[in-house]
Amino acid sequence: MTRILVVDDEPQIIRTLQINLKARGYDVYTADRGASALSTAGQHPPDLVVLDLGLPDFDGVDVIRGLRGWTSAPILVLSGRTDSSDKVEALDAGADDYMTKPFGIDELFARLRAVLRRSSLTPDEPQFTIGTLEVDLATKKVRKATGGLIHLTPTEWHLLEVLARHPGKLLSQRQLLTEVWGPGYETASGNLRFYMTQLRRKLEPDPARPKYLLNEPGMGYRFEP
Repeated sequence: MTRILVVDDEPQIIRTLQINLKARGYDVYTADRGASALSTAGQHPPDLVVLDLGLPDFDGVDVIRGLRGWTSAPILVLSGRTDSSDKVEALDAGADDYMTKPFGIDELFARLRAVLRRSSLTPDEPQFTIGTLEVDLATKKVRKATGGLIHLTPTEWHLLEVLARHPGKLLSQRQLLTEVWGPGYETASGNLRFYMTQLRRKLEPDPARPKYLLNEPGMGYRFEP
């Protein structure tokens, strides 16, 4: 049974999520403080964490960092903070997705299922598909269905590799810029936009309506396999 830890200081939200999660067959643990969240996670390691950022004892971002010190379980932030800087900080700390309150229960469960599904994927698999294209990270080849090859530059390959290592995870612009271009490029968002446009032009069936290389405005990008 999939174990989910819900961390929120609002009793009504705790109760609503607990009832709905249990009705769908999940094993649910709850916490209303950051300290108790970390303690509960250590005693009952979760398969997924639903986390509010505004906790009474310390910030939810610190909970993310604490969890990421020992677990790779996906973390879905559910917060009233709507500023893009809060979202980016949570993603940089290790969150996998971010929803703002108030929220729709159907969308929440759709995101929960998606995050759990993505976490079950094998991240070290070097071959995958994008539409009709076959991508092989090991041999650095993108093969068309007709047999021809698509050329990617070294920077395009590096960017694609970083996204593909985290299938479905929303990566902040800062994360991508630092990993692909290195320290000192954290604010070079123009580089990232340019190369993402190039990747979409080469890999997406319809670059104007991307299905695989997705952008969350003000937050970052994700590869949706």
